[in-house]
Amino acid sequence: MISRNDPCWCGSNKKFKKCHYPQLKSNSDLPKTYLKDYGIIIKNKKQVEGIKRSCKIAAKILDKLCSRAKAGVTTLELDDFANELHKKYGVIPAPLNYGSPPFPKSICTSLNDVVCHGIPDKTKLKDGDILNIDVTCILDGYYGDTSRMVMIGDVTEEKKRVVETSYQCLMDSIKILTPGIKIFEIANVIEKIAKEKDCSVVNQFVGHGVGVGFHEPPQIPHSYNNIQIPLVPGMTFTIEPMINAGLRECAIDSGDKWTAKTIDSKPSAQFEHTILITENSHEILTAL
Repeated sequence: MISRNDPCWCGSNKKFKKCHYPQLKSNSDLPKTYLKDYGIIIKNKKQVEGIKRSCKIAAKILDKLCSRAKAGVTTLELDDFANELHKKYGVIPAPLNYGSPPFPKSICTSLNDVVCHGIPDKTKLKDGDILNIDVTCILDGYYGDTSRMVMIGDVTEEKKRVVETSYQCLMDSIKILTPGIKIFEIANVIEKIAKEKDCSVVNQFVGHGVGVGFHEPPQIPHSYNNIQIPLVPGMTFTIEPMINAGLRECAIDSGDKWTAKTIDSKPSAQFEHTILITENSHEILTAL
């Protein structure tokens, strides 16, 4: 955990408070300044506690769903199980009926070349598949959002590489998070890793603020960008790198208007956490 008087993480040889720590008048100015300038809701203590509770339940639901995802199980059966779990924990599935057209299921199940927003159906999982399960739940009006990959049986080296790369992109980009880091720096970490692993970074979908709404400002792109907004304590958002084994572009299904697939049918992978920026560092709210 870095303090204001420690050397800045960036290697500038300056103190953190003189380099990447945000130069705002005082902490009491942050909520008003960020809402006015960026539309970003800086969460207060009560909101943070509510978001934490929701995130923990989302993480538990996701963990149980991943354990159930095996060869022979359909993604629709996973959705049915998800509904049972949401009822058990007293939470609401945020994806259900969200958007236009309304998303028809309670979770997203994105299989193999599906980048995101896969709709559960009667497709049976089989040996060699990779699957992303994405859970967002609402507890007392607060949102928790997380996703994880599951590898079914023996997968190809290409699929294994894209899954491992996506995970590394997420976790290494989280490591740098501290007050003062600017949003564009998150993508710099992700792009560097993806390039080293001969993968590409999807730029059509982004991470986002979350907590009192499903999707809040700011956007958190995973591909190169120049968003200069500094992270400050009380920000809550997702990082969810969508990493492709081939080309980064994807196409949205013209029928259901949701399912996004890679244009070259190469596999895609994604991991996601909800993050809180703390006074000196960060907290992964969807970690078990």
